[in-house]
Amino acid sequence: MRHDDVWRAIDALAAERGLSASGLARKAGLDPTAFNPSKRIGADGRARWPSTESIAKVLSATATGIEEFAALVTGAPALPRGAGRAPAARRIPLIGLAQAGSEGYFDDGGYPVGGGWDEIALPEVGDPNAYALEISGDSMEPVFRDGDIVIVAPGAPVRRGDRVVVRTQRGEVMAKELKRQSARRIELRSLNPQHPDLAFDLAEIAWMHRIVWASQ
Repeated sequence: MRHDDVWRAIDALAAERGLSASGLARKAGLDPTAFNPSKRIGADGRARWPSTESIAKVLSATATGIEEFAALVTGAPALPRGAGRAPAARRIPLIGLAQAGSEGYFDDGGYPVGGGWDEIALPEVGDPNAYALEISGDSMEPVFRDGDIVIVAPGAPVRRGDRVVVRTQRGEVMAKELKRQSARRIELRSLNPQHPDLAFDLAEIAWMHRIVWASQ
C-alpha cells in the first residue's frame, strides 16, 4: 500500500458522495484544507499519510465501513451498502487516452460523442456525461500507470490541485494536475517528475475536465 493509494481512496470516497476533497473534510468536521494536495507532502518533500483520526472521522461522517474504504484503497469501487443490495451501475463510454486526441470522439464542448467508444460498467458517479479513459504509457506515473482506468466528469468543478484531463486546440490530450489558473493562462503540473510542467494561454485550451475516480 502506497501513500497515493490512500489519498486516491479519500478522493474516490468524496467523488462517490458528490463532494470535493475539501467538502468531505468539512463534512467530517475537519479543517477544509486537511486533504488539500499541499497537506499530502511534508516540508521535507516526502509523501505524508492522512492521520488515522481523520480517516475515522470521514468513515463515520459518510457511514462507510472499513471494508468499503479498503476496497477504494485497492482501486475498486466502494462495496455495496445496505441489505446486500448493490448500487445501481451504468455503462459509460471508454476509450484509450491516445485515441482522445483524434477527431470524432468529443463535441465542441468536450462531451463524449460518436460511435467509436467501448463501454465500461461502473457505479454511478453523478455526472451524466462522465466517461472513462484508459491510461497508456508511463508519462502519468506514479499516480496513474499503464492500463489504469480514470473516470472523468465534465460537469465537475475544477479547482487548483485537482487532477485533470486537458485537450488543447491542437488535439493534444494529457492528464495533469491543475497548478494554477488565471484569467488568461493555466499552469499544469506533470504527474511524472521526469516530465516538465506546462503552461498554456486559455485560448489554446479546448477543454479541461476533472478526474474523479481511478481504478487499477
